Amino acid sequence: MNLKAYRPAAGAVAAAAMLVLTACGSGGSDDPAAQHLSDRGPITYVQGKDNTGDVKNMVVKWNAAHPDQKVTLKEQSDNPDQQHDDLVQHFKAQDAGYDVSSVDVVWTAEFAAQGWLQPLEGAMAIDSKPLLKEAVKAATYQGKLYAAPQTSDGGMLYYRKDLVPNPPKTWDELAADCAVAKAHRMGCYAGQYAKYEGLTVNASEAINAAGGQIVKADGKTPDVDTPAAKKGLSFLADGYQKGVIPQEAITYQEEQGRQAFEDGKLLFLRNWSYVYNLAAADASSTVKGKFAVAPEPGPDGTGASTLGGHSLGISVYSAHKATALDFVKFLESDPIQREYLQVQSNAPVLTALYRDPALLADPKLGYLKTLGDSLATAKSRPVTPFYPAVTKAIEENSYAAIKGDKSVDQALKDMQAAIASSVNG
Repeated sequence: MNLKAYRPAAGAVAAAAMLVLTACGSGGSDDPAAQHLSDRGPITYVQGKDNTGDVKNMVVKWNAAHPDQKVTLKEQSDNPDQQHDDLVQHFKAQDAGYDVSSVDVVWTAEFAAQGWLQPLEGAMAIDSKPLLKEAVKAATYQGKLYAAPQTSDGGMLYYRKDLVPNPPKTWDELAADCAVAKAHRMGCYAGQYAKYEGLTVNASEAINAAGGQIVKADGKTPDVDTPAAKKGLSFLADGYQKGVIPQEAITYQEEQGRQAFEDGKLLFLRNWSYVYNLAAADASSTVKGKFAVAPEPGPDGTGASTLGGHSLGISVYSAHKATALDFVKFLESDPIQREYLQVQSNAPVLTALYRDPALLADPKLGYLKTLGDSLATAKSRPVTPFYPAVTKAIEENSYAAIKGDKSVDQALKDMQAAIASSVNG
C-alpha cells in the first residue's frame, strides 16, 4: 500500500480519535484496572456499621461540595468476618456498585492477589509520605500500593497508676508487679485470648516482640517453628499456667477485658485506644483517674504492638474511579482525620497529628503520644493472600498452647504445618 497516497475518510479519523479517547478515559483494555481511570460520577462507599453516625456526616460534607458526584454510604454488619465475606461476594460478582470499600489491614494482600483492588499508581496514585509508615506497608502487596490508609490502631498497656506508678518495660518486670495484684486480690495481666482474631493479634505481638515471625516476607513461607517464636508464645502460655494471666482471661475478647479493667479486677490490660475514654468516662468505671497507658513491654524492653485499622480500597470494577480517588483523598485529609480521632476515637493515619500540640493537650486524648509511639514500631499481622487460613492456624494452636492442651513446641509445629498446608492448597 502507498501510505502517502492513503487518505482515510474524515468520519474514520473521527471514529479513531473517539476510540483513543475512550481507551484513555473509560478504558478500552480488557484489564479492568486500566478502565474508567478518568471517569467521574456517583459512587458507593462500603464499610462496617456507622456506630457513631459521624461517617454519615462526612458523606454529607462531600455531597454538598460535589453535587454531581454524590457518595452513597452502604453499611455492613458489625462482624468483621461478615464484612469480609460480603466484600468477597461482590468482588467475585465484579459488582461496579462497590466503588470504595473500607478494608481491614489484613485483607489487603488477599484482595490484591485476587486482582480486585485498583493499584494506586500513575493517574491513581496518592501521596503516602505524610502517612504512618507501617500503615502504608500494610496497604502494600508485592511492592505495590493497593489501598490508602484510612484509620490505624495499636495495642497499649493500660495500668493502674495508683498501684504501679512506673509501668513495667519488660515481661520480667510485669511478672514481678503481679505481687501488687495479689496483694490487692485482683488479676495481674490480660489481653485477648479467646479463640478468635484477637488471639492472632496477641500471639503475633508476643512472637514479634521476641524477634520471631509467622510467615516470611513472601507471605507464603511459614517461619513460626523457631526459638524466637517459642520464646514469644511461651510468654503467654507460661503466664497463664503461672497465674500472671488469670484463668478467666482465656475467654476474653476486647470488651470482656475492658470491663474487667474498669471493674478493678485487673492491674494490667493489653487493649486498643478505644478503651481510654470509656474507662475514663463510663458511669460504672471504678478506675477513673487511676489509670494510664504505656507501650507494651517485651522481653528486653518495649515490645511490638500489632497494627490495627482499615484502609480504603478502590474496586477495579468501579465505573467512576476519578471520583473514587478524590473521595479517598478526602477521607485522608487533615480535617477528616481529626474528626476520626476526636469524634470516632479512631487513630488517624497522618503522622503529624501525633505531634500536634493542641491534640496532645486534650485530656480526652491522653493516650495519643503513647499510641503514636506504639504505631511507630508496630508490626502487621502476617501479610499473606491466604490470611483467613493463616489466622485460623494461629488462633487454634495458640489457644491450645495457652490453655495447656498442647506444648508450645507442638503448637508451633502444628501451626507451621497448617500454614504450609493452606498455602499449598
